Amino acid sequence: MKLKKKAKYDIVAVSSMGARITPMDRQPVHTSTLFRMQATSAETNVLNISSSLGKNALVLTKFVSGNSVAQFIKGELRKRNIEYVGSEVPSGGPWGYRHQLNIADSGYGLRGPVVTNDRAGEVGRTIKAKDFDLEQIFKKDGCRILHISGLIAALSEDTTKACVDIAKYAKSCGTAISFDLNYRASFWEGRESKLRKDFKTIAGLADILVGNEEDFQLALGIKGPEAGGTDLGSKIDSFKNMIGKVRKAYPNAEVFATTLREVLSANEHLWGALLWEDGKWAVEEARPIQVFDRIGGGDGFVGGLLYGVLQGFDIEKQLQFAWASGVLAATVAEDYATPSGEDQIMNIYKGNARVKR
Repeated sequence: MKLKKKAKYDIVAVSSMGARITPMDRQPVHTSTLFRMQATSAETNVLNISSSLGKNALVLTKFVSGNSVAQFIKGELRKRNIEYVGSEVPSGGPWGYRHQLNIADSGYGLRGPVVTNDRAGEVGRTIKAKDFDLEQIFKKDGCRILHISGLIAALSEDTTKACVDIAKYAKSCGTAISFDLNYRASFWEGRESKLRKDFKTIAGLADILVGNEEDFQLALGIKGPEAGGTDLGSKIDSFKNMIGKVRKAYPNAEVFATTLREVLSANEHLWGALLWEDGKWAVEEARPIQVFDRIGGGDGFVGGLLYGVLQGFDIEKQLQFAWASGVLAATVAEDYATPSGEDQIMNIYKGNARVKR
């Protein structure tokens, strides 16, 4: 894939930032009294791979002015080498704007993780394209990849339009578009027809499309293949058939990818992935991985994939790097991976967990 050679930003994402609150020691939310907090969003989880490995990353967002949680988020983004641009919105009092709260535990054994999203009054739901100087970011400074997630694209009418408008402008400036469909039924309820139309518009602009079979069927309305087996081998064949249909519908996209996951317990999953690029398939057969916290594994995969594209890796190494970046995210308490270097990611891929001195 050809990317812009000269650009200030390697990767940019649109996102609504919030705080993730998790119990200590893998305990359930409803019985815990001690919690830790981190700054979070699916889109900055993706940026974190590239920002950790020296790429210039920027998030387009929005903040509540004079808000302690907003100050916390800004500080965490600075620590993670992610630049941010976002207007400041007055809170409007106790019942006004605030940042989303994601309250989640990690599960343990056969007790699965439980996630509660508190998004009432979320300031990020008001994001509009006019909040940002798009000419400065995409035309004057330049950006190599713009990443859009189906979560921010479906969050509200404002954010849907913002994602469409920003993707169109970035594309006109020669920026490659990455779109992770990330379908969430609760976001789509009562808005299916309009959202599908807008998602098709973004997908039509995309150079990189990421999603599972359900994402392509429900978000883009592409009919799935005939029902097959439930084992991961059958899912590989089924996804390959699905991508054949998606490629016909969206011939401008150059890369298609998905992860494959089977949950054995909260602490052990089977993890695989597929990637199509330039007429070739790369497949990572599912293998067991140990899981500390599963949330963010998919974002780590996408982040690793986009880093591989930025680096010009061949298709096999792109998928290896993406697969292992997802694994790294699953080994830490945060919902994002912070690799120390490319070698750490590739050692994970190779199964090399020996101590490094």
